Amino acid sequence: MRFVTLKTAVGPRPGIVLGDRVMLLDGYQSLQALIEAGDAGLEIVKAALPEYQSRAGIQLNLDQLLAPLPRPLKNVFCVGLNYAAHARESLQAKGLEVKMPEHPVFFTKPPTAINSPTGEIVIDPAVSERIDWEVELGVIIGKAGKNISREQAMEHVWGYTVINDISARDLQTRHQQFFKGKALDGSCPMGPWIITKSELTDPHNLVVRLRVNGEIKQESNTNDLIFDIPTLISVLSQGMTLEPGDIIATGTPAGVGFARTPQEFLRPGDLLETEVEGIGMLRNPVVAG
Repeated sequence: MRFVTLKTAVGPRPGIVLGDRVMLLDGYQSLQALIEAGDAGLEIVKAALPEYQSRAGIQLNLDQLLAPLPRPLKNVFCVGLNYAAHARESLQAKGLEVKMPEHPVFFTKPPTAINSPTGEIVIDPAVSERIDWEVELGVIIGKAGKNISREQAMEHVWGYTVINDISARDLQTRHQQFFKGKALDGSCPMGPWIITKSELTDPHNLVVRLRVNGEIKQESNTNDLIFDIPTLISVLSQGMTLEPGDIIATGTPAGVGFARTPQEFLRPGDLLETEVEGIGMLRNPVVAG
């Protein structure tokens, strides 16, 4: 099942995508509420599918979609250097020894970074002129847990989405850590929906791809992850409770702009297409701020 958050005259509303139509969900004011309802909530939706399918619904239009979780309750958990080829390119670009990380590298993006599947990426040259792209598979937590074992980690997954971890590379360098350069408003396009975990047979064998103005910049497969999803969930949850609606961006593959020769960065007028196989695509225009 694919779940969205739709712009409506009365504000954001959760819906289920059935073919080329969106049916507003009964009994839930947000997708967060459905996720918090757990397996029982999904079973109720499944039971209601014949009734939903009988409705006219709303024509699916990506421009009418918000991020599935437009205002997550917590920061987005992100993972750096989690594709082997990207770890190599990043370290080489910085003139550092090429050595794979022994532990996941975590950082976060604030809720204000969330952007819609077709939302504008605003470049303000007074803030940064080195805005980079990063296609990522997003994991949505559905079941709370702390100190989760690797063996039980996938039981805590509710679904998957597409994320672009837009990054201000000059701010990363200036502040000597990831957060500020990853935290600009609108720097986390997400969507176009969350697909439930039952819809993906193997999240560790998905093509991830990003194009700028139709030109492929990143193309890889989640089988290149250094730390897989169970490991990320297990390590992240040690001493820290993961909760329904938490978002984990699992890392980006090789092909980012700052590691290219010469370096490449986004400019107003560019169009970003961010895609994960089996889930969907984001289409975000870049504009001047």
